[in-house]
Amino acid sequence: MAYQPKKRKMTAEINVVPYIDVMLVLLIIFMVTAPFVSQGVDVDLPKTQTAETIAQLNKDNDTPPIIVEVDKDGNLGVSINNDDMTHGLSLDELIARVKAELVRDPKTLVMVGGDGRTPYANIVETLDALSHAGVGSVGLMTDPLDKPGK
Repeated sequence: MAYQPKKRKMTAEINVVPYIDVMLVLLIIFMVTAPFVSQGVDVDLPKTQTAETIAQLNKDNDTPPIIVEVDKDGNLGVSINNDDMTHGLSLDELIARVKAELVRDPKTLVMVGGDGRTPYANIVETLDALSHAGVGSVGLMTDPLDKPGK
């Protein structure tokens, strides 16, 4: 009996283990860098010494505040439940979104932030519209002023 070598069949298989390793590394990189990606409009808030933090104002309620922003060009944006800022809203759309959220949770704080270069009339118009829509209390967002000696 003569030795007969076994005939091997050619198989077309792709080893996916290196691809899985690369995918997991990319996933970790994205998870680590995601908190550092900020989305929103750059608003240069006015500075003040007597401002309270949202945590101090929101002692009784765990719901994050509704944040309304007015940029230097008078464009409106809103962020509800710490979601990304929705930009380019009309005043009516902004009011509708704020009212819908306040129907769901009436104790939610409404904070208005205006760029330091925003015309005062745009801020007043936004505050007036919120007041006419039935928003009971509206806070103004500021940055803390650096105190001398610190």
